[in-house]
Order: sequence, then C-alpha cells, then structure tokens
Amino acid sequence: MKYRLLIPFVCLFIFCNDASSQTEGDLFLKAAITKWIHAKEYTLKAATLMPEERYSFKPVVDEMNFGEQLVHLYDNIIWLTSTYLTNIPSPASKLKAANLNKQQVIDRLKIGYEYAENVLRDFDKHHLADSVTFFAGPMNKLQIINLLNDHQTHHRAQVLVYLRLNSIKPP
Repeated sequence: MKYRLLIPFVCLFIFCNDASSQTEGDLFLKAAITKWIHAKEYTLKAATLMPEERYSFKPVVDEMNFGEQLVHLYDNIIWLTSTYLTNIPSPASKLKAANLNKQQVIDRLKIGYEYAENVLRDFDKHHLADSVTFFAGPMNKLQIINLLNDHQTHHRAQVLVYLRLNSIKPP
C-alpha cells in the first residue's frame, strides 16, 4: 500500500526530468542562434571598417591577409554547417580570396552567416547528441555548433588585430 503512494511521485519525477532535458536543448539552440546573430553583426561591422585597398594587408608573410581571413571564416561556416549539421545544400562553394573585392567578401559572409543561422533555426534539438565522424575524431552535433562558433570567433579576433594594426578602432 505504501508503494502505491510513491507511483505518482515517481511518474512526476520522470516527466519533469524528461521535460527538463528537452528544455536544455531548446535553451542551447536559442542561445546559439542569438550568439550567432550577434557574431554576424559584429563580423560584418569589422569587415566594413577596413578600406578595400587594405584587404590585402597581412602583418607577416606567413599569415593570411585581411580578406583571406574573412573568406576562410566563410568557407569554414559553409563546410561545417553543410557537412555536419544539415542536408540543406550549401549556398556556395569554396572561394578564392584573391578573386574577390571587399563587397563580394562581405556579401559572401552574409550568405554564410545566414545559411548557418537558418540551419540552426531549423535544427531538431533531438539530434544535438548525434555523433559525426570528424577528421579530429568523433564529435556530436552540439560540439560542431560550438566549434562553428569558436572558429569564427578565432578568425574574427585576428581581423580585429589587423584593424588595430592599421590604426582602425574595431567596432
């Protein structure tokens, strides 16, 4: 008889834990989308600040130039998103920075960021734990989303240093 009274509490506990885990996926994706939108806006501001004639600037010979940093950032967004997060075809292929002017680079960045943002908006939270085969070892899709953000943050930080080296205050 005593155990009968526990059944509703056990059911409530199981239901609350299940609802909590679903909420965590929703919270993660919502936060990832918000962070992505802010990253897009900030990166585009930084890309706009550098004069077109300085897009070929690089601090040392072994580094990518300003434009190449941005094109690499774009290429990585497209690659990670289309390869590991969705079956939605990529909006473009790899780019050659030398063939693009400032406005073309900025336009491509917009396309890349918006593509990834749309994929994140449509992403099914139940697939965050899905494993993918990544060249550095197995990862889950949540880790790929984090990697996507970390990589663009890394290259945007380099772009900000390039701005400062050209006496331009970052946004």
